[in-house]
Amino acid sequence: MPCSAECRYHGEEPEPGQQMAWAAACLCLESVSGAGGPKRAAQGLAGVVFLGVGLWAWSEKGVLSDLTKVTRMHGIDPVVLVLMVGVVMFTLGFAGCVGALRENICLLNFFCSAIVLIFFLELAVAVLAFLFQDWVRDRFREFFESNIRSYRDDIDLQNLIDSLQKANQCCGAYGPEDWDLNVYFNCSGASYSREKCGVPFSCCVPDPAQKVVNTQCGYDVRTQLKSKWDESIFTKGCIQALEGWLPRNIYIVAGVFIAISLLQIFGIFLARTLISDIEAVKAGHHF
Repeated sequence: MPCSAECRYHGEEPEPGQQMAWAAACLCLESVSGAGGPKRAAQGLAGVVFLGVGLWAWSEKGVLSDLTKVTRMHGIDPVVLVLMVGVVMFTLGFAGCVGALRENICLLNFFCSAIVLIFFLELAVAVLAFLFQDWVRDRFREFFESNIRSYRDDIDLQNLIDSLQKANQCCGAYGPEDWDLNVYFNCSGASYSREKCGVPFSCCVPDPAQKVVNTQCGYDVRTQLKSKWDESIFTKGCIQALEGWLPRNIYIVAGVFIAISLLQIFGIFLARTLISDIEAVKAGHHF
């Protein structure tokens, strides 16, 4: 990697003992100001943002003062996913940026190996999901039903399910009857909830005339005849809706996957190039 104009010698040629440090400084500047530097810095900053948002959300829900709330929840807390993404992005950004700044081959090798691992994990998940579609469908059903049970236990999970049902115009995993799994919407005689035999408002067919969302539109809906359900709520399950959505948007999904893969390959290439350049500088081969 040739030095930029800012890195070239000005005036007298440095002594042999100073040339190594000068070359390393040049390499360091190139690694930060070049194509890979902003990418690594942005990755680290994005990780900090995700971590900040996740910790703020946990603070608002009182989880930071009582971490056992996470383990007591039967469904998944979306904040956990945000924090996991933040930790991974911050770790990779830190390893890549500091590794380039300090010419630390260990950190750069860690960065490169982690990106390679993530790339092959994504590829493996995509291939396995295609080959074992029935197994994936069953696991997703179990996952969705588990979160239906915890619908009222966490506001973030509740918002996530509502967004999924509204966006896909669906209700439950395979239909509105799945909401019997939730203690508040269960139709059994033992339930005294006002939402008994109902569904969340996100299952309701929107009324164009209403400008304010009616959060009680799903009350007592399932006490009616099934033939009348489709007049007021979505009767298609979300698993069926997602299975129908994927073929219609296969090119978008493939494009996103290819774009992410190319970015990862580009990051691997930059890391390996930088490692080679650092090793060349340390070996005394000047640019």
